[in-house]
Amino acid sequence: MNGIHPKLNDEQVRNIVQGPGDVEWRYEMRRECQEILPGLFLGPFVASKSLDTLQGLGITHIVCIRDAKEAFSVKPRFPGQFEYMTLDVEDNEEQNLIRLFPNARRFITDAIDKGGRVLVHCNGGISLSPSFVVMFVMQHYQLSWEDALHLVQNRRYCISPNGGFLTQIKEYEAIYKANIAVAQYPQAPRGVSRRKRSDEDDDEEEVR
Repeated sequence: MNGIHPKLNDEQVRNIVQGPGDVEWRYEMRRECQEILPGLFLGPFVASKSLDTLQGLGITHIVCIRDAKEAFSVKPRFPGQFEYMTLDVEDNEEQNLIRLFPNARRFITDAIDKGGRVLVHCNGGISLSPSFVVMFVMQHYQLSWEDALHLVQNRRYCISPNGGFLTQIKEYEAIYKANIAVAQYPQAPRGVSRRKRSDEDDDEEEVR
């Protein structure tokens, strides 16, 4: 994360992962949002309904993740004040989150890189939105899924992704690591490859 937000160093990340968290958790805090990383907040829908609270936290962008059946009530409240991304999903174990995650990740990253502060929420802030935030944390700091989950839990103790979402979080670890490996693998320029194939063809003609 660039912009005005300092990125956590390896020791800070490790301390949050290992816990105990530096938050004295109270039951009523599940109705509030918590800062998971510098500039990235996670919470329930109710935390997105108070303009004073959002402005007090310096929120600039909001990711609203909702079950399609909740669209009439779980919706952007202040479209003139904040930049929103709204994701309509099915809040059940069969919902494919991995397919939706890249756009959400891009929205969050772009906002924070510009110095913005992002709130990610679903209705309860327990399963759906935390799953997206765990995947974001995992890829951003190149963590295992267990460490990413522990980091988020040590900031917002009440999260509990359902079984299907947890399976996808585990699967995403392999996906993002494979993408990193592909990006780091040196690839010859396409023109070089074509010349090499042409030279090989010429050699074969000479042998014949």
